[in-house]
Amino acid sequence: MTVKIYVPRDAAALSLGAEKVAKAITQEIAARGLDATVVRNGSRGMFWLEPLVEVEVSGKRVGYGPVKAKDVAGLFDAGLLDGGAHALCLEEVEDLPFLKGQTRLTFARCGITDPLSLEDYEAHGGLAGLRRALSMQSADIVKEVTDSGLRGRGGAGFPTGIKWKTVLDAAGSRKYIVCNADEGDSGTFADRMIMEGDPFVLIEGMAIAGLATGATKGFVYTRSEYPHAIATMTEAVEIARKAGILGTSVLGSGKTFDMEIRTGAGAYVCGEETALLNSLEGKRGVVRAKPPLPAHKGLFDCPTVINNVISLASVPVIMDKGAPFYRDFGMGRSRGTIPLQIAGNVKYRGLYETAFGLSLGDIVEKIGGGTASGRPVKAVQVGGPLGAYFPRALFDTPFDYEAFAAKDGLIGHAGLVVFDDTADMLKQARFAMEFCAVESCGKCTPCRIGSTRGVETADKIAQGVDPERNRELLADLCNTMKFGSLCALGGFTPYPVMSAMTHFPEDFAPTPLIEAAE
Repeated sequence: MTVKIYVPRDAAALSLGAEKVAKAITQEIAARGLDATVVRNGSRGMFWLEPLVEVEVSGKRVGYGPVKAKDVAGLFDAGLLDGGAHALCLEEVEDLPFLKGQTRLTFARCGITDPLSLEDYEAHGGLAGLRRALSMQSADIVKEVTDSGLRGRGGAGFPTGIKWKTVLDAAGSRKYIVCNADEGDSGTFADRMIMEGDPFVLIEGMAIAGLATGATKGFVYTRSEYPHAIATMTEAVEIARKAGILGTSVLGSGKTFDMEIRTGAGAYVCGEETALLNSLEGKRGVVRAKPPLPAHKGLFDCPTVINNVISLASVPVIMDKGAPFYRDFGMGRSRGTIPLQIAGNVKYRGLYETAFGLSLGDIVEKIGGGTASGRPVKAVQVGGPLGAYFPRALFDTPFDYEAFAAKDGLIGHAGLVVFDDTADMLKQARFAMEFCAVESCGKCTPCRIGSTRGVETADKIAQGVDPERNRELLADLCNTMKFGSLCALGGFTPYPVMSAMTHFPEDFAPTPLIEAAE
């Protein structure tokens, strides 16, 4: 029986030498005349172990990692095909603490299957949700998603079912499903991992959204910085189309849904839904005024559902297992699971899917293992470059939309970036303003001008120039941007700035040297 050896094709693994490892394994198999084959899977999300090589032994997956090309011959000498003992051996992968504690629903197949094998996808539960949806009325599909409690995983946390119902009820001869895959937040990679590791789940989710709302065409809008994701998604769409999952008769039902992959130029503001629509239409990526909402007049002025990758990829399991199953996970109004993306100065970097409700401290200290530097954690930024900095004093905050909002924070795309006690929070606040200034579309004054003045004001504070007055000015700028900006780029930039000023005031005080000079 042919032994399967799994080597990830995920961008994170490739950046650490997975291609060379796969080539070395293939050469060893040929040179030794072994009955084995290499399967290029997605990543399990344990980046500190990449490239993670797995071998299937007696129905179990034994892991080795992190593997370098120079290690491959020694692995075969140690009996790799039988799961032999070696310094890099991790025993059964599913039993590793980082994986064992997870609740994988959206990422159930990621790292396990061949991303471009429909046979693998169906063998692991794929298409069950779509088949069920094809047997239901549109309104019933929408009700199922609504009852599940699924909220937008892209940042705003808006109930997915309400958005779908608005588009279903909207008048229009043509409707669209747009997947926002413009993943630009620092410390986030969940969208990329799905597109590279389980693309069919996104395709299935979009098809279900089309059936639910009457949309017949879908677009995945992603960024040029994701070449591997673009290539995998493009190939997966072709495979799905040839298999009849997409096209004029979805799985022979007579119902139409097809989709395309579109690539943006990498503007951060195009993660905002109306700027994304402008870019998708071939226009400059600037924010549109609302109303009208995209659900009423979106792409090409037609009713449009715009959902994040993880939102859409979560739909198949909801349709397969049912709304009560999904809603049973989580807390409060935050139902289901969330893929935590743990990054920065942290020991165990990676993706951890779990139900809402874990405390921030448990995520950072227990799951992430604390800082990679071994120094104390000073702050954690949650929600990308527009997210607030949480100090240790707030580590008891549960990972929940409302709980974070109550502490002047936001979950966003669930990216967590960890900083140790050497971080200068004034510099981090300045970076937030600079980021906004660079990425602003320029349409509204509070964002365009406020961020530029914010950088200048932060520099004055750092130089010890009238620090008290300039701290007040920086806070005033934040207030203007928060309530006057047209979209979340300018509106949320105050979150990291004000949280840094509030929780780390010592970093905004003049140094003794400057005070003495004055």
